[in-house]
Amino acid sequence: MFEHLEFPVIVAPMAGGPTTPELVAAVTSAGGFGFLAAGYLTAEALAAKVDETARRTGGRFGVNLFVPGGRSEVDLTAHRERMQVEARRYGVEPGEPHWDDDEYSAKLDLVVAQRVPVVSFTFGAPTTAEAGRVHEAGGRVVVTVTSPQEADIAVARGADALVVQGFEAGGHRALFTDDAADPAGGQVYGLLSLLRLIGARTSVPLIATGGLVHGADVAAVLAAGASAAQLGTAFLRADEAGTAATQRRVLAEGDRATAFTRAFSGRPARGLVNRVLSSLSVGAPAAYPQLHHLSKPVRAAAGQAGDPEAMSLWAGQAYPLATGGPAATIFGRLRDEARTAAARLDRLR
Repeated sequence: MFEHLEFPVIVAPMAGGPTTPELVAAVTSAGGFGFLAAGYLTAEALAAKVDETARRTGGRFGVNLFVPGGRSEVDLTAHRERMQVEARRYGVEPGEPHWDDDEYSAKLDLVVAQRVPVVSFTFGAPTTAEAGRVHEAGGRVVVTVTSPQEADIAVARGADALVVQGFEAGGHRALFTDDAADPAGGQVYGLLSLLRLIGARTSVPLIATGGLVHGADVAAVLAAGASAAQLGTAFLRADEAGTAATQRRVLAEGDRATAFTRAFSGRPARGLVNRVLSSLSVGAPAAYPQLHHLSKPVRAAAGQAGDPEAMSLWAGQAYPLATGGPAATIFGRLRDEARTAAARLDRLR
């Protein structure tokens, strides 16, 4: 699927702004591949981005969709009250915590109609019929998984490749089902362990993701059986990324730990520790996307104020090692570092 890549690095679909058509195009032009993030966009907005990305890449790109989960009936009163305290700091009101399906059906219709060459799915696997629609349009299906059991489901439904997500990854865990009793959402695997476990039970290509910011990381996952590496945090500070200025600043400072939280969205996600993550994570309900809508005005107001303490600062564990600059420069550094790492393996001959 990614045999044409000069260097098997894929820029991850980072919803909410960081992944842009310009970023996908820059990595593609450098010899990699990129996924456009459809999450949180309207179908109309996604259509415009698909058109622009297709024009910039010559049609060599993918689109990532969020698979909708079931409605949660959990009581949000306590969390809303705590978020209200944060909202008052910025002179705004919390949003309405409603459930929606992120216009999943309309977006699936769009990528099929536009014959997007690679469609990836997060938060679940498409149905067999949905995967079949992508295949009928000439596309390939990629599913993000966090466990061997999820890998089995994805392959059974028609996945052509799997994005294997380790716990080191920044942003949301791609869990099919969120275990509300566990702060991390359920069973947690490190990337290398998960690659080996899934590689032992399926022959579909595996794309490794989670905490990869250095070329040696790319070399390591290729050695462990991955066909390609998907990197998000490594490109958050790229010139072409849509990352907010305040998040860029704290990423560059590199002095915060990362942790899982449901406080901002209702799903476990890894981000930089700040005031909201520290004070609202305990007891935050498993209610996605209700909490995403609830916290959205607060996150936006904090960003406008240049205050990182109430923003969802998603980033992987190794984020301090990531660099800024043009995406092509970051891509070239990763390639050089990977080659250097590969040369060290000569001692195994």
